[in-house]
Amino acid sequence: MLQALIDGQRDPHVLADLAKRRMRSKIPELSQALTGRFREHHAFLTRLYLDQYDHLSGAINQLTARVEEAMTPFRPALDLLDTIPGVNRAVAEVIVAETGGDMARFLSAQHLASWAGLCLGHHESAGRVRSTRVRPGNPYLKGALGMAAFGAARTRDSFLQARYKRLTARRGPIKALVAVEHSIITAVWHMLNDNVPYHELGGSYFTRRDPERAARRAVSRLNKLGYRVTLDPMEAAG
Repeated sequence: MLQALIDGQRDPHVLADLAKRRMRSKIPELSQALTGRFREHHAFLTRLYLDQYDHLSGAINQLTARVEEAMTPFRPALDLLDTIPGVNRAVAEVIVAETGGDMARFLSAQHLASWAGLCLGHHESAGRVRSTRVRPGNPYLKGALGMAAFGAARTRDSFLQARYKRLTARRGPIKALVAVEHSIITAVWHMLNDNVPYHELGGSYFTRRDPERAARRAVSRLNKLGYRVTLDPMEAAG
C-alpha cells in the first residue's frame, strides 16, 4: 500500500484491496484510514522510511546468517538447550555465546550461577543478613535468562512453572522469576557438562515429593475460604 501511494495511487478502495491474508477482513476500515491527503512531500518521506526499513532488514538478515555460521560448531549444544522450557533458539544462542558452551571453565553449577549474577548477595552483620539482592553478573546472559524464565513460568505442567507458582505466593513474582532463572542456569551446566537433554520433573513434582505438605496447604486454603475439612486417606489399591 505504501509503495502504491508513493507510485501515485490515491484511490482508497484500490489501495485497501492490496491487503493480504488476515488484513483482507479489514478492507472497509482500511478504506476509511486511507482516505485523506497524501502529497508529493508525504511520498518523499515515505520513500525514505521504506528505504531505511529495507536497509535494516537486510542488515538483520546478514547478521542472522553470520550468527548461524558462527553457531554451526555448537549445534549439538543448541539442540540440548532447546529442550528446556522457555529456552528458544535465540536464548540458547546467547547462552552459548556468553559461556562459550564449555562448562569446564566453571567448577560447578553454582559457579556458573554466580558468574551469571543469579546468586543472592550475602551481607551479614551481628547475625543479621542485611542484603539479599542478586550480585552483578553478565548482563546479556541475565537478560536472556529473564526471557527464558518468563516463558518457563507460562509452560503448563512443567517443573519450572510449579516452582514459580510455589515461590510467588511467599516471595513475590520478581524473586520467583529469579529463582526460575537460577534453576535454568543450573540445568544448563549439568546438561552441557554431561551432554544430556533436559529432564522434565513435571508440574506435580513438589506434590509427589512431599504429599503431606501439599495436603496441609490445600486444607489451609480451604479453611481460609470458610470450609472445615476432614481428611480421609484412600486405601492403596491391592
